[in-house]
Amino acid sequence: MTRQSDESLWWKGAVIYQIYPRSYQDTNGDGVGDLPGITQRLDYIASLGVDGIWISPFFTSPMRDFGYDVANYCDVDPLFGDLQAFDALLEKAHGLGLKVIIDQVYAHTSDDHAWFQDSRQSRSGEYSDWYVWKDPKPDGTPPTNWQSVFGGPGWTWDARRQQYYMHNFLSSQPQLNLHNPAVQEALLRVARFWLDRGVDGFRLDAINFSMFDPEFRDNPARKSNGVVTRPFDLQLHVHNQSHPDIPKFLERLRALMDEYGAIFSVAEVAGPRPLEEMRAFTAGKSRLSSAYNFDFLYARDLTLARVRKAQEAWMGAPGEGWPSWAFSNHDAPRCVSRWAKGADRHRFAKLTNTLLLCLRGNPILYQGEELGLSQADIPFERLQDPEAIANWPLTLGRDGARTPMPWQSKANALGFSTAEPWLPFGADHAADAVDAQAEDDSSVLNFTRQMIRLRHEMPALKTGSLRFRDTADPLLSFERLYKGQTVRCVFNLGVEDISLPSEETDGVQKVLTSSGYDYTPAGVLPGHAFFIAEIS
Repeated sequence: MTRQSDESLWWKGAVIYQIYPRSYQDTNGDGVGDLPGITQRLDYIASLGVDGIWISPFFTSPMRDFGYDVANYCDVDPLFGDLQAFDALLEKAHGLGLKVIIDQVYAHTSDDHAWFQDSRQSRSGEYSDWYVWKDPKPDGTPPTNWQSVFGGPGWTWDARRQQYYMHNFLSSQPQLNLHNPAVQEALLRVARFWLDRGVDGFRLDAINFSMFDPEFRDNPARKSNGVVTRPFDLQLHVHNQSHPDIPKFLERLRALMDEYGAIFSVAEVAGPRPLEEMRAFTAGKSRLSSAYNFDFLYARDLTLARVRKAQEAWMGAPGEGWPSWAFSNHDAPRCVSRWAKGADRHRFAKLTNTLLLCLRGNPILYQGEELGLSQADIPFERLQDPEAIANWPLTLGRDGARTPMPWQSKANALGFSTAEPWLPFGADHAADAVDAQAEDDSSVLNFTRQMIRLRHEMPALKTGSLRFRDTADPLLSFERLYKGQTVRCVFNLGVEDISLPSEETDGVQKVLTSSGYDYTPAGVLPGHAFFIAEIS
């Protein structure tokens, strides 16, 4: 098939809206969101101006890790609906001009998956080598020192096989043996199943955990720099993940996707060498479209140095992949709560959303981020996330970022459900509900809509190159350039007012948008204020 040019690819510079299906909209009164709920809210999503949606897992699952423990890759869990509900969602989304991206979890399955149930029965069955099995050491201890992300050894004893099986996450998430060609073929059949249904892309969960060192060498120690919540953090993860053969599998996946046209693929990459792996996963035209890591997702602050370091790794060198960016998602505390540090949250949310939309790459906007939603404080007795429960109170706070969408400020369960939601709302979420913000021209919601529209109207913001200007923290200034169009983006990342150098207003032809700042050729840029301007 003839490849499209880079500039004509729908996903190049597209704004992606992430949906956590448990928490978007409940339609059957069980307190948990579902696929018909997403379908019901697609008009709202389209009104944001985004190009597509990424839906976190909705596949058959025992939900020990809320869908990231898949028991059947090719079906919908009854909690969320069925395949017909997904098809209806897909049809309506496409009718509204929205692309649909779904998660694919290729590093592990649920221990409820039929493949694992067969694999654990004997060492000689059809699926015996589809997972990672290993005999114990002579003293009965696990084969290696590998630790799991959620705490404890990365191995669990199974009496049926008289062997240990490997897991990088929960013990109920056994590691697939992606070194096995039969496993790769099975996963490619899964991808084809969803491509045949009409999906437009895949987000590949924890893909750098999908292959391990077949020599089973111990991981080296890592010096702790502070309080340790997990033994996992005391190792350099060079053998339990990040095997150099992963890109070869990604090439097979890309070849399959290319049969279906401009399919978008984005890898989640966490670990000791994210940049190196992101480059390998997206290099050239035969691997993935894009990748993102945790440059911003776990960051405790937003600084000039952090932005420059992240973006300067993706400036468009020959053969370089295309980056994606996320400030918040279902795995990380919401950025406004991490970074605002007591400042005006709504004003700060306008800044973070605008910055995300001005970076070179694909912005991934997490549900509620368009509202400036805060991180909810979840009491221990209401926690659902196994990581949060295991590491309380030193937790990543995933439950607080997964709370339901607030739709109606005065409705029961804020319009999310007719029942008690599976997680409670934050104390300030009613005031930030969609209906309240929709009526306020100065709201975070309406400002974000305007900013998304501006990004689409200005090719420089969508796909242009980027160059940083010489400024000192907390003043961040850069320009986006495309075919003679130059857009300057100037942000005060600090709380205090700063004197704006005259160089930042030189050449301004038109201020396209601003927040907290009445443009003057020279003057003061208040804390967390910014402006976006076209330069002559």
